[in-house]
Amino acid sequence: MNILVLESSTTSAKAMVYDTDTRKFSVESRAYEFANADNASGEQDPRHVFETTVGLGRSLAAGRKIDIISLISTFHSVMLLDAQMEPVTPLYQWHFTGASGLCRELRRDEDYVRRFYSKTGCMVNSTYPFFKLKFLRQRGLPPERYRIAGQGTYTTYRLTGDWAVTDITASGTGLLNTHTRDYDDELLGELGITRGNVGRLVRYDEALRLSAQGAALLGLEPGLPVMPSVPDGAMNQVGSGALEAGTMTFSVGTSGAMRLSVPQPVIPSKPSTWCYLSPNAWMSGAATNGCTNCVDWFKTKFFAQGVNYDKIEEGLRSITDKSGEAVFMPFLFGERCIGWYDQRLGGFEDVRPQHGVYDLYYSVLEGVLLNLYQCYETLASVAGVPRKIKLSGGILNSPYWLQMCADIFQTEMETDPATHSSVMGGVAVSMEKLGVIAGLRDLDLPKGIEIHPNRHNADMYRQRYARYLHYYGQSPGR
Repeated sequence: MNILVLESSTTSAKAMVYDTDTRKFSVESRAYEFANADNASGEQDPRHVFETTVGLGRSLAAGRKIDIISLISTFHSVMLLDAQMEPVTPLYQWHFTGASGLCRELRRDEDYVRRFYSKTGCMVNSTYPFFKLKFLRQRGLPPERYRIAGQGTYTTYRLTGDWAVTDITASGTGLLNTHTRDYDDELLGELGITRGNVGRLVRYDEALRLSAQGAALLGLEPGLPVMPSVPDGAMNQVGSGALEAGTMTFSVGTSGAMRLSVPQPVIPSKPSTWCYLSPNAWMSGAATNGCTNCVDWFKTKFFAQGVNYDKIEEGLRSITDKSGEAVFMPFLFGERCIGWYDQRLGGFEDVRPQHGVYDLYYSVLEGVLLNLYQCYETLASVAGVPRKIKLSGGILNSPYWLQMCADIFQTEMETDPATHSSVMGGVAVSMEKLGVIAGLRDLDLPKGIEIHPNRHNADMYRQRYARYLHYYGQSPGR
């Protein structure tokens, strides 16, 4: 049987056709054609995202018999739609910070922050759709007059005609009570909306049906089962084989994220980490806004056009004494964990005349990882030290950065050999539905490469981390 997986990620679309008999697959991706300003601002055209994703799926599925479709998108996106489910606003992605000023004011009320966080597992931060909706009201767009959806829910509707949102997706909106796994009526009331403004909640394994319109768009037969959209972060847990308690996925991609599977909600008394639903139970985790997007920013701004990353990495190897390098604060796009200060600023500290472009590039790589290590320390303190860490994302393309990561964390890590972990999660969901596997944990995955820390670098990175924390404490927040 053939599974078609469609993923709408932050910057690109991806499609995979997986043959359950041969275990072979074909996969393609295509970047969205947004202006750089759109990507940086977090405002996107949801129709373009949908059309790019579906067009890629149609091309890859052409001439094949497809038995089931699985949909994937991102956490935290939101837009307003009219009664015909046509968008009336842009799609606001996770890194849209329009609500940062509003959230800054709300965070002055510690009781409000504690109540919201303890219910939802989400912090008072512009990342979350709840606060984006408050911001839109301030902009003259009262949410109660519209339908509300993220990109995944919109894609699900366009292909099935069913306005359905998975509870996993909803757990990253700030509208869901993570303990009851249902919308929180008090929070809906705070926004002035009702359940009639949001899609009906479904589980990840509730199959919908491909509509005639969806079938025409994909070039397939109507009536095929369609697994509703689940966020890529949750699917990464599945596709990495990280559903067992104590296994942590560590993604260093456009943003950074670490997710630890837990059997019940983990919500510390002091807001720091987040807690969302997963197909298995819950995920306790931490995420950062600044990751490979900071690396791409530096390359574009400071290196000559046409210089590739392999060439840059050669230059890094000339740096022998890292103790005197500048310190980079990776908050070009604001901060999520652990401080949740939307308006925290990024930049360099301790820049000296002898520092050149490779020195500063090194500091960017290091600063991203030091922020992630800061998150890791907190996550381990509230959810337990993981038994296994599975590393994925763009960092896998850089042996230099990989080793730096292991050296900073001073722990063994294993690379995720499935370069398409989230998409493989979509495959697993479909295989479970088809009865090919008994459960999501039965997905057969290859073993990755082990990365061993260099113990000789431990003291140096401890000192570098202390300097990072010093400047973190001084940088503007709240």
